[in-house]
Amino acid sequence: MSAAPDERPFRPRRGRQVAGAGIAVALVLFGVVALLLPGPASGGNWTALDKAMVWGLGWGVALLLVRYSRIEAVPRAGGLFVRNLFLSRTIPWAEIEDLRFGGGEPWVALELFDGEHVALMAIQRADGLYAADEAARLAALVDLRQQGSREPGFGESTGPSEPA
Repeated sequence: MSAAPDERPFRPRRGRQVAGAGIAVALVLFGVVALLLPGPASGGNWTALDKAMVWGLGWGVALLLVRYSRIEAVPRAGGLFVRNLFLSRTIPWAEIEDLRFGGGEPWVALELFDGEHVALMAIQRADGLYAADEAARLAALVDLRQQGSREPGFGESTGPSEPA
């Protein structure tokens, strides 16, 4: 008898680390550049508003990286909650037909029964063997969750039948 798959959230490792470092770098770098831009007092054309906008650009980059660091997929009773870079949605377990993670794809792709493909950025190829293990864990979890929701198909028995 096999053990039930682990239901921890799926999150990228390397991407989160790079995003975390990038947040600090963006804020410090754009802040320093904004401070060093020559203003009217030192013969330059950069006003205080211009400098604030340069630092604001750094904040914009940092906020995008914060969103990137929050990418995840969370197994829930009603389906798999997927938070990608811009969109979030819950995909019911019964709608997932297949899971792809081969051929050099950067992240897992879920194939749904309606023909739609959904990127699952929470499992990224950059994470190497960890990503392969996470993809296998997700596939096992999808199989487990779908076992209870599948209706018997052609050739499957619904149980003992009464003679007519």
